[in-house]
Amino acid sequence: MKTTIPQVFTAAIVRDPAAPLLTWYDDATGDRTELSGITLDNWVQKTANLLVDGVGLGHGDAVALLLPPHWQTAALLLGVSAAGLAADLDGDPQPVEALFTTPERAAAAVNWATMDRYVTGLLPLAMPLRTVPEGFTDYVTEVRNFGDHFRGETVAAEDRALAGPVELSHHDVVAAAHDRAAELGITPGARVLIDTAGYPDPVDWLLAPLTVGASIVLCANLDASKVEARAATEKVTLTLR
Repeated sequence: MKTTIPQVFTAAIVRDPAAPLLTWYDDATGDRTELSGITLDNWVQKTANLLVDGVGLGHGDAVALLLPPHWQTAALLLGVSAAGLAADLDGDPQPVEALFTTPERAAAAVNWATMDRYVTGLLPLAMPLRTVPEGFTDYVTEVRNFGDHFRGETVAAEDRALAGPVELSHHDVVAAAHDRAAELGITPGARVLIDTAGYPDPVDWLLAPLTVGASIVLCANLDASKVEARAATEKVTLTLR
């Protein structure tokens, strides 16, 4: 059994690097983004380099991710883990070394104790924001400046994976994701359509499928009338709503 989030992600990629690993739909905007394992890994590697080489974070530092379910959120969470850092997903101001959020939450995010603040509009085609809130840097613009291969310290099972009021190690998070996959009926090789409204926790919509070798069709603002056709088009084997 894999015991760290980077190990889980690596195993998910090597099964079929070119196959769709995470497909994103937003029925409010019409956005569809398909990421193979190779493509998602490229974002993860660049994110890890941004955090370490750009921000200057060190092993074990905490990074706040005040973001909804989205493929960019997946890239950031996996990038934080790859860099040996801990993700704070709690939403209450905590001491952290860097912070990522959306323009809608930027005003509240200034209360967090960090000077390194990034924002993303979660826009189609990973487009940059036209207007960046004062005191923030646009993540999708900045991350493209960094390398495609991250060379950092090895992440250990006992390292902190989640920060905040409740701290969990990589081993604890991966074990919880395995248990959650079993509870949700996610099996190896499954293609899982997930409604973000019903499953906003990244353990459910990201880590549980990855730990058992499933791929993800992640849907925001899901239009119920489109579910059947989408499931057929995406070759979905399990729907979670």
